[in-house]
Amino acid sequence: MIIRLRHVTKIYKMGTERINAMAGVDLDVAANEWVAIMGPSGSGKSTMMNILGCLDRPTGGTYELDGHFVNRMSSSALARVRNERIGFVFQSFELLPRLTALKNVELPMVYSRSDWFRRHRRARAALERVGLADRMTHRPNQLSGGQKQRVAIARALVNEPSILLADEPTGNLDSRTTAEILELFSQLHREGQTIIIVTHEEEVAQHATRIVRMRDGKIHSDRPAAEDELNRAALQLRRSHAVAAAEGDSIAGAGFPEVVPQGARSTSAEARS
Repeated sequence: MIIRLRHVTKIYKMGTERINAMAGVDLDVAANEWVAIMGPSGSGKSTMMNILGCLDRPTGGTYELDGHFVNRMSSSALARVRNERIGFVFQSFELLPRLTALKNVELPMVYSRSDWFRRHRRARAALERVGLADRMTHRPNQLSGGQKQRVAIARALVNEPSILLADEPTGNLDSRTTAEILELFSQLHREGQTIIIVTHEEEVAQHATRIVRMRDGKIHSDRPAAEDELNRAALQLRRSHAVAAAEGDSIAGAGFPEVVPQGARSTSAEARS
């Protein structure tokens, strides 16, 4: 297993109040799985992402990543794990505006032990992998939203992480660009990449191989995506709405003759005479 959580809790203290953001969570993620984590606001999915990404420590329980217990690591060891074993993709891209796409992708390696030549070569290869070989010298303000997210994905992949951890990666993208980014994730998954994506969009979750739903700090359901009833129902409802909208547009554009009251027709004829 790449990831193993056992009885993980996370308690935040706000004055005298204790908030149980995670309440005894068990989770296993194997190599080359694509897991979508879903849940309403306050369900614990963001806390789950912070724990998995080593951005926060659990209050209780154990987190094992690649056979190493994260709970026992020092702050410097955790920083190294974040840099070398976890690739982060964010909704807002988080690119440095004054740097080119190539320099943005090189950034994670600046903090590792890679020399300049190796950094440059690997950054170029990562951008080529996501289809941006012709955009390496462009700055973020010269890129579309989809291209910015591709740069962010290349940056996440450049250190060859164990996990690609994505937080609402299509949240700022239109439907066409969302489809392109999801196809890129599918390609990476086919190549063997382990992916964990936090999303509230059922259309995004359906591309995963597994959907984990959270509620009140606990895992409410954990099923293969093809067997997730909520996902199937939500997508069926969306398709029904799309068909109804298309039929409405078809009727509106069918060119039916305008119905004119009899009195109005007479008045119109008199006006022409």
